[in-house]
Amino acid sequence: MNKAGVIGGGAWGTALAQVCARAGREVVLWAREPDVVESVNARRENATFLAGVTLDPAVRATGDYAELADVDFVLAVPPAQHMRSTLTAFAPHARDGLPVLLCSKGIEQGSLKLMTEVLAETIPQARAAVLSGPSFAGEVARGLPTAVTLACPEQGCAESLAEAIATPTFRPYFASDMVGAEAGGAVKNVLAIACGIVEGRGLGRSAHAALITRGFAELTRLAVALGAKAETVAGLCGLGDLVLTCSSPQSRNMSVGLALGGGQSLQEALAGKLTVAEGVASAPAVRQLARKLAVETPICEAVAAILAGEADVDTAIRGLLSRPLKDEQD
Repeated sequence: MNKAGVIGGGAWGTALAQVCARAGREVVLWAREPDVVESVNARRENATFLAGVTLDPAVRATGDYAELADVDFVLAVPPAQHMRSTLTAFAPHARDGLPVLLCSKGIEQGSLKLMTEVLAETIPQARAAVLSGPSFAGEVARGLPTAVTLACPEQGCAESLAEAIATPTFRPYFASDMVGAEAGGAVKNVLAIACGIVEGRGLGRSAHAALITRGFAELTRLAVALGAKAETVAGLCGLGDLVLTCSSPQSRNMSVGLALGGGQSLQEALAGKLTVAEGVASAPAVRQLARKLAVETPICEAVAAILAGEADVDTAIRGLLSRPLKDEQD
């Protein structure tokens, strides 16, 4: 595990490349954008997506998948809706048994599949693992303390990957439940948009706390219906990530919600943003998946309706507040 490949030159991919370099690995960072490749190699900075962070000399960027052919493990970090096309392009260069650590959070539109399922279909010979948890790219890149879940059903593979990326300020905790790690990461992005709307509408901290709590109940119900363990999403990859993403405007998803709550249209909320708010793409997929599994997710339903233009913010809020009273555990 001496040479790491990172696929995806956005803020999170670049931050994880920096983590691997701090852990003593040689790192090849694949980026789609030629200007990112040039910026990383010539100026030791991803000026487009992670400006102001000086990258370790061990990080080298490329736009050629063939340069990842000899890596010992891969961190896959493209936007979730581009995971399939990205892995398909990389597949001819992936050796049998290559550990692929999936670091993107979302549910694929159309197929309603998790990223592990996408990996199984595109690179079936890979050994899958999932990295998820409360982590802002800028903080991780600057070396601020962070703890995450590293989920893999193979204990030996999990331990090897953890040792390969762990640093004194980046601490992976093991889990075997990849579905739980993925579901938590995908649904929390949708809930973060809802929290942003609450903040943007000025509904108060009590409403914000209630939304996080009831949103976590939705997240847990859906994860369990997918086959996850409730205790997995009660950890870093579920509750931990939810609290972070729903509590700071640094969150791309919460910032979209803040704009919507403040009266902007979705088009206005996304205008000029280089980074991807995964919750916008995941919301309709979460809604479809929940309906397919007959799981009640009223907050995620409301967010999907707002994003699709089926309901305005105030109508969606009134709908949530007028729902029948019920037992909290239901």
